[in-house]
Amino acid sequence: MYIFRKFDIIKVTIIYSEDRTMKISVIGSGSWGTALSQAVVDNGHELLLYSRSEKSRDEINIHHTNSRYLKNAILPKEVVATSSLKEAVEFADVIVIAVPTKVMREVARDINEYLERPKFIIHVSKGLEMETNKRMSEVISDEIDSDKLKGVGVLSGPSHAEELILRNPTVVAIASENNELTKVAQEIFHNKYFRIYVNKDIVGVEVGGALKNIIALGCGIIDGMKYGDNAKAALLTRGLIEITRLGKKLGADEMTFLGLGGIGDLVVTCTSKHSRNYNCGYLIGQGYSLEQAIEKLDMVAEGVRTTKVCYFLSKKYNVYMPITENIYKVLYEGLSINECAENLMKKMAAEELNKFE
Repeated sequence: MYIFRKFDIIKVTIIYSEDRTMKISVIGSGSWGTALSQAVVDNGHELLLYSRSEKSRDEINIHHTNSRYLKNAILPKEVVATSSLKEAVEFADVIVIAVPTKVMREVARDINEYLERPKFIIHVSKGLEMETNKRMSEVISDEIDSDKLKGVGVLSGPSHAEELILRNPTVVAIASENNELTKVAQEIFHNKYFRIYVNKDIVGVEVGGALKNIIALGCGIIDGMKYGDNAKAALLTRGLIEITRLGKKLGADEMTFLGLGGIGDLVVTCTSKHSRNYNCGYLIGQGYSLEQAIEKLDMVAEGVRTTKVCYFLSKKYNVYMPITENIYKVLYEGLSINECAENLMKKMAAEELNKFE
């Protein structure tokens, strides 16, 4: 298999062995953690799924369902849940963290207490830490002692848990600076319905996964206001420009945003009723307040927090991000959605493609 990237041809070999069984712990029993757990056991690996809720733990172990997050899914009996983080950490060869970004630091700190030997950690969270503006791999590296961390990576791309749990074809990227980790991740997850590409640009993949949620909020608002496909396509396209601008300032390769962790994740999140961020924006577009929309969703919409982080990052690095700025003002400063649309449309158009400066 060959990937064309700029002017180089890079050969990528997918390495996974049917004979190698690993012990995997997934930390977080939400929709994505649960769907990934099914993929892990489908590949013949042993698994523990950590759930803080004893009620959810018992439902998974007794009824093989997780009805709050994946209503109609029946899980394989090999998906075994525990409410002991210590048990999950000690069990694992590889740890997969699937928790909201706002608790990532706390969870990583708790994991560190139970680590007795170096392990790979893969996270699947899409957002930035509000207090520090850090990416999740940076947060994990802050909290896990260096002698206990073999490597850190992110699994990200266009993926809804509601579709992966049905074993529908899904393609994502594993990004890490550690070559061994990317190979291990392919062994864990890659199968006939879940394809795993490798990307060396962990900064770009994490930034793309976080910032696309802001644009998804905007696309939801547009649909809630019934502005139509023209407006949504424009917002999605110009949103990709904003993501790329900030990503470059943070050290990402702009080519990453043309891949799975960029435009791929952006499209699926901005156009699907499965997307929490899109649905949150849709409710706002219909006239709900932010607080009402969040209450109605009853799930985390990472884009709400990420919008605030990226707004301040754009000011810090002097990056022109008018979509992000106006969505921030809707969420946090009381700007009406009609004023938001007017602000974006009345700006004098510049040259469309200006090398993302």
